[in-house]
Amino acid sequence: MLYSKIEGTGKPLLIIHGFLGMSDNWKTLGAQFVADGYQVHLLDLRNHGRSFHSDDFSYEIMAQDVYDYCRENALELVDVIGHSMGGKTAMLLATTHPNLVDKLVVADIGPKYYAPHHQDILAGLNAVDFSIKPSRNEVEDILKNYIPDFGTRQFLMKSLFWQEPGQLAFRFNLKVFNEKIEEIGKALLADKVFEKPTLFIRGGNSNYILDSDFEDIKKHFPSAFFETIPNVGHWLHAENPQMFYDLVSDFLK
Repeated sequence: MLYSKIEGTGKPLLIIHGFLGMSDNWKTLGAQFVADGYQVHLLDLRNHGRSFHSDDFSYEIMAQDVYDYCRENALELVDVIGHSMGGKTAMLLATTHPNLVDKLVVADIGPKYYAPHHQDILAGLNAVDFSIKPSRNEVEDILKNYIPDFGTRQFLMKSLFWQEPGQLAFRFNLKVFNEKIEEIGKALLADKVFEKPTLFIRGGNSNYILDSDFEDIKKHFPSAFFETIPNVGHWLHAENPQMFYDLVSDFLK
């Protein structure tokens, strides 16, 4: 069973984080949706956050995990927000179980294939040797050599925790990510279609969703709307949370 943080009452709203993220990344935005009258479910996908680790890792199995979570919690009609890898998981969930999902929000990812592009991040994470019991500062110094962007490093450092006194570890399952990194970029199958309202939000400085992708997206999501948040990259919800919240809130209402 997936780990989740559930807050509020009202229509269920599932929020699904991206690759190497976790539910905690969304707690501020989650609280805003709680105030809007939603029952917010912040999920940790398998091999992330506080959820279980498994050698099985694919979009099919992650979407099934979310479906099983909904059944376990007796959720019958949900709105879903998914970012990046979480967006692809949400797309597959909605196209496979259209009666479960009411409205879908996809943040900065399309249904197309993406070539592996996390090599520098994985190299940095793999360079950390926890057997020598590094401090938090020492872990960040190692990551700096591979990941110059401060925001990306801070995002990754959120998954660092004290496994026991004096022993840090990453919450995510780095071993499986190394073995199955190709899974992250896989495309949504051509026959997958979701007819209900879907909002795609992209970052103005991101290249994950191009204008030329709109036609293909519409084949899968014929009721799709598109919005762009200017001057932000792939982590659009963290870089401009107010505009992200406003766009999503207006769409869901």
